[in-house]
Amino acid sequence: MTDSSPLESIFGNLYPYKGRFEAYSQIPPRGRTPEDILKELKTIADEENKAWETGLVSGTMYHGGMEHYAFLNQVFSLFSYINLLQRDLCPSGTKFESEIIAMVAHLLHGEAVKDFNPGDDVCGTITSGGTESIFNGVFIHREWAREEKGIVEPEMVVPATIHPAFHKAGHYLGVRVIPVPVNGDFEADVEAMRAKITPNTIALAGSAGNYPYGVIDPLDKLSDLALEHKVGLHVDGCLGGFILPWIEKLGYEIPPFDFRLPGVTTMSCDTHKYGYALKGTSTLLARNHKLLRYQFFSMGDFPGGLYVSPTIQGSRSAGLSAATWAAMVFIGEEGYMEAAQRIMDTADRIRQGIAGIPELKIAGKSSFVIGVVSDVVDMYHVNDYLITKGWRMNGCQNPPGFHFCITLRNTLPGVAEAYIRDLRAAVEYARHPAQPFPTSGALYGLASASGGQEILREGMLDFIEATFGEV
Repeated sequence: MTDSSPLESIFGNLYPYKGRFEAYSQIPPRGRTPEDILKELKTIADEENKAWETGLVSGTMYHGGMEHYAFLNQVFSLFSYINLLQRDLCPSGTKFESEIIAMVAHLLHGEAVKDFNPGDDVCGTITSGGTESIFNGVFIHREWAREEKGIVEPEMVVPATIHPAFHKAGHYLGVRVIPVPVNGDFEADVEAMRAKITPNTIALAGSAGNYPYGVIDPLDKLSDLALEHKVGLHVDGCLGGFILPWIEKLGYEIPPFDFRLPGVTTMSCDTHKYGYALKGTSTLLARNHKLLRYQFFSMGDFPGGLYVSPTIQGSRSAGLSAATWAAMVFIGEEGYMEAAQRIMDTADRIRQGIAGIPELKIAGKSSFVIGVVSDVVDMYHVNDYLITKGWRMNGCQNPPGFHFCITLRNTLPGVAEAYIRDLRAAVEYARHPAQPFPTSGALYGLASASGGQEILREGMLDFIEATFGEV
């Protein structure tokens, strides 16, 4: 990949350590000392931490406290070498994971399912992240629909703002994912989704909230629609599932989004975001044990013995589950509430500031994620200016814009005020930009050009190859 590549301009230099540190294309003849290795890695880590410690980065680092990470790393080290598949040797894994699932289920009103069916009992598994949780949710509905309804050409109907992980799951699992344009409030258009339901529909999906704008889809209406057509409903709470309950308790108006809705059959909720665990854990919850069993794999006639696993992964480190459990019981309800209050105070100040910039508008009903769009200025020019001031927003398209996902790191004193000040200056820059085409909008412009999607696809694949391809 050359320096002039649009992808390089978006993602930055992929090889900043080339020439600074020794690179290995084969295992070295003699090993290095631990002290030497740690010195090099600490240099790299310290440099990369500077990019987000300022609080100018959207999302990414949801807690950001080094003491917190040090505590979780200490917990992780106690179980890092334990394989969760081998529960006879490590029954602690059962304690950690069953308690994590129970706590998350309670957070998401799992007890409410018994009001609609006393035989239901919310259950779940730990996964490696939101993508795997979503993958498992799609897989459960595919298998359920094949066994219960005989569907062999499965389809899911989703809003266009649904996370790409659903399309990825459909790609791998042979499920046709049908995206439906959202309404003017950036919410799922329920009637438009209704029109796409066919005899092959296995499930609907909606977000709490969606990634581009943080908007919560009208999940109560999607729940009714799912029940009406006797299909499943997966709620993607990967982003909001672990913070919306606390925001609701703070008194903010949050529509129902969890197992209080009788049509919700599965739900994903990331513990490694607003649960403040280490990266690499999420939860997939199902309405009852019968549904969850569709996810499990077992093989009784393998010559090497009996084999059974709950998720796509085989071997898993118990360290991540132990650290997730530790994060939840260390922070507690009081800590999560205090964190949510700080985040919402910051988000409220940012919303108030944006309201004073007439060229901008907030996309839909925002809470902890603030999507920004404009009918007046090119938002990618706005983003170009913000980048020069050290900000890193998440770019969106259709319509052009970006979002600011507020985390604990963004609640540092002065961050909200600096953002509004720089955002106001960015709008002025966008009125008379230094160059006709915004750098941060190059890829999105390509996406809408004739033949651009195929060029963009190849470029994105080139980028992935480049992340593995040069020593």
